[in-house]
Amino acid sequence: MQRFADAFAPRPWVYWADMLAAAAVGWGALYVAVGAERFSPLNLAATLIAICGMLRATLFIHELAHLKPGSLPGFHGVWSALVGVPMLVPSIMYMGSHMDHHRPSGFGTLGDPEYAPIARWSRLRIVLFVVTVAFVPCLLVLRWGVLGPLSWAFPRLRKLVVERLSTLVINDTYVRPMPTGKRAERWLREEQAAAGFVWCVAISVALGWLPLAAVIQWLLVGAGLLVVNQVRTLAAHGYQNEGEPVDREAQLLDSINLTGWPLLTSLIAPVGLRYHALHHLLPSLPYHSLGKVHRALVAELPPDAPYRRTECASVLQPVQKLWNEAPV
Repeated sequence: MQRFADAFAPRPWVYWADMLAAAAVGWGALYVAVGAERFSPLNLAATLIAICGMLRATLFIHELAHLKPGSLPGFHGVWSALVGVPMLVPSIMYMGSHMDHHRPSGFGTLGDPEYAPIARWSRLRIVLFVVTVAFVPCLLVLRWGVLGPLSWAFPRLRKLVVERLSTLVINDTYVRPMPTGKRAERWLREEQAAAGFVWCVAISVALGWLPLAAVIQWLLVGAGLLVVNQVRTLAAHGYQNEGEPVDREAQLLDSINLTGWPLLTSLIAPVGLRYHALHHLLPSLPYHSLGKVHRALVAELPPDAPYRRTECASVLQPVQKLWNEAPV
């Protein structure tokens, strides 16, 4: 890896330009969609563009979970103001918990928030896994606008809210530990910001300052990006593990690199998430270096190298495999 030493350094201009452009596209398209006639070609096209833009902007939350403190001054705060808080996915929903997914001893176990034995699920359960996330934006409004503020006054509710209602998970048995110290202070700041956003929007709609159509369009974009991301999640791993600890090679082979249709794959699995197996192999590698390192590894590794077996030609290939092997 010595030859790739420079690849491990995040390039600030790439992060800033990419995130700001994605957010601008997302919010700009959302604005156009709100102003267009409902279900008109312009409305539908703008909604689709808004979903793609906001999906890319939102998934920088994954990079925030891996960046070393201080490596990109100001980036966390600007992302939170432009994307995290107004999309009701503040960074506390991912930062901290995501590293449990990368712990060698925790991957694929009950302590992994981002893994479940989906390969053992029925087809109906897989469909529900994708479809039901469309309702999550409404639940986020309830979480940050109502339950969050109430939990500050009621300790038992606070425990429930933090442990079970504050983390982006696919493992519904995962329990989030209560934050302490500076982490608790950051939690409070982000919760207050999210609650403030919800109530400002609610008051603006009630006073007629903000059209209800804008809120409905925001909910549609949020639902759309979550559904797309849920499909992308199905193509991130094989999900064969049933809770037992596995070694590093097994973790690698359960992870997937999506190598075909670069443009389409990058839209569905943006910010480097198409190289998910490489990310698990080298979790500190910035997203903008994943493609370069992947191509170099594939060019030099022998044909029988385990890494080569992580490649899939498209998002549909691993999803179809899960579907075909699922109990009816």
